[in-house]
Amino acid sequence: MHPPDEKYEKLAALFPNAITETIDENGNVVRAIDKDVLMQEINTDVVEGPQERYQFTWPDKREAIRLANAPIAKTLRLDREKSVGRDGTPGNIDTENIYIEGDNLDALKLLRETYMGKVKMIYIDPPYNTGNDFVYEDDFSQDAGLYAENSGQTDDEGNRLVQNTESNGRFHTDWLNMIYPRLKLAKDFLTDDGVIFISIDDNEQDNLCKICNEIFGAQNYVATFPWRKRTAKSDVPFGVSQDYEWVLCYAKSDAFIASIEGKGRKYYKSPDFPGKEWRIHDLTKQTTASERPNSFFTIINPRTGEEYPANPNQTWRITKDTFEEYDQNHRIVFPGDYDFLRISKPVLRYWKDDDMKKDGENFGKVAVSTKFPEDIGMSKDGTKEITQILGGKYFPFPKPSTLIKFLISIHSSEDDIIFDFFSGSATTAQAVMQLNAEDKNNRKFILVQLPELVDEKSEARKAHYQTICEIGKERIRRAGKQIKEETGTDIDYGFRVFKVDSSNMADVYYRAQDVTQEQMMEMFTENIKEGRIPEDLLFQSMLELGIPLSSPIEEITIDGKKVFSVEDGYLLACFDDKVSDVTITEIAKRQPFYAIFRDSSLENDAVMANFEQIFATYSPQTERKVL
Repeated sequence: MHPPDEKYEKLAALFPNAITETIDENGNVVRAIDKDVLMQEINTDVVEGPQERYQFTWPDKREAIRLANAPIAKTLRLDREKSVGRDGTPGNIDTENIYIEGDNLDALKLLRETYMGKVKMIYIDPPYNTGNDFVYEDDFSQDAGLYAENSGQTDDEGNRLVQNTESNGRFHTDWLNMIYPRLKLAKDFLTDDGVIFISIDDNEQDNLCKICNEIFGAQNYVATFPWRKRTAKSDVPFGVSQDYEWVLCYAKSDAFIASIEGKGRKYYKSPDFPGKEWRIHDLTKQTTASERPNSFFTIINPRTGEEYPANPNQTWRITKDTFEEYDQNHRIVFPGDYDFLRISKPVLRYWKDDDMKKDGENFGKVAVSTKFPEDIGMSKDGTKEITQILGGKYFPFPKPSTLIKFLISIHSSEDDIIFDFFSGSATTAQAVMQLNAEDKNNRKFILVQLPELVDEKSEARKAHYQTICEIGKERIRRAGKQIKEETGTDIDYGFRVFKVDSSNMADVYYRAQDVTQEQMMEMFTENIKEGRIPEDLLFQSMLELGIPLSSPIEEITIDGKKVFSVEDGYLLACFDDKVSDVTITEIAKRQPFYAIFRDSSLENDAVMANFEQIFATYSPQTERKVL
């Protein structure tokens, strides 16, 4: 490949949104790199550029890009009380599944470093922008006072939700500004062969395709699956019932291959080829005689003389010369060759051994059709499902678990991570557990949901559910119990609950310019916010070090101090008071990869002075961190 072409391909893979078309000095449309977009990606400054180019844009798009890259001073805090253990025990955290309450943009940023390149599949069902759904409204320019004054619904952390009605002059703009940074971050989570599925209706389907083409690259568009949500209605605009929604599918790269365990290849045994199995394939091709003149001929069975002329609108798949070669190598099967074959024209023969070599690990699997199987439910089935589990219609228009389970099944297995950051009623969690129970795999889910308040007049509120998160978590608990009772399968039915919250570190740790001198002096003696517990510090450290939140955690005692051991001693953390040289020495002797302490926990200045020397003596390779 020519060096400039090679560099272009590398840039296109890293920044597909910077690939565009423009007009050269001769008036020809040529491929190009959008310098403005590229600079925006590698620089924190917003750049301007007046040159015409092919692009999809809207008001505030540059700010949406900036928002995806902007840092945050937040963390995730474990809620042990709401967590559920692997066997369904409340309050236990011996599970690999994660449920996060909070703004998904914050959660995506917090999780990115830890889970970058580790998620096999993402499924999301974002707000559809129907004029009725609440959507996230990220604050681009308003000051704090105006922001609060104009707020619609907010959660406990001040995350703002608004109802994006069609009368809003920014009807599409607000939705695009909401979805763009979240999808941009989501791409980083996918494995090289990872895939994202996005449910959407007609309102934003076209715009969503344009955004995904920009973020994932048009070359990584896989398909649009039509999902039938209902049977036809009569009282509809224009007399046309919109009975379908869409599931957009984009791959991280061309390494993605969808497949299902198939029955599409039937192999035969015959006495003329003992020990060898074979299948047949159509020998005709949907091309005309003018398109393939060398393949427009009459095949003659050399043993019977029977003729099989080509169709002018459907030629053979091979030429006459190739036919003679194939027939000598037993690659052609004619009608009457085998009593068990019901064919009316010649077909090709393929050997099973060759298929196994060619297909490798995908042998026995067949391609996935965009036509969903007949057993995929509609919206009414999703409602019936959640009603059966929770005892009421507590969530509007949930997707049926059969839909998400099918999507998961076509590209996941074993220990793959399934991510849903618009989790709603947690259908994805149920689908993961159901599929694991069926195929005995250990897929893990990570769900994120804003704790949006349910309507005060809704059945859910009457049943004492305050937020969508409460509905989702209860569904996982009950669905897990139901699946366990029905199947008896030993899989992970639990989930660790985390909440997006402000950083555990006092404000001076991040924004000294906003703190008075008196406050600063107080914070020097205690740099951790009041009310934060050791587990909070542990999980913030795990996020910062890229250690999965699902990692096994054990509490051990060393020299009378509580020490967290993560991944069987990979990380050792002690946040107790009055940590002595003895404690530090015993931890160092265990030679963890990471060792973490709290600055104010060290017993005295002498301990601080000896800290580095102790590790240099017993475990110099350990990476040390003092909060």
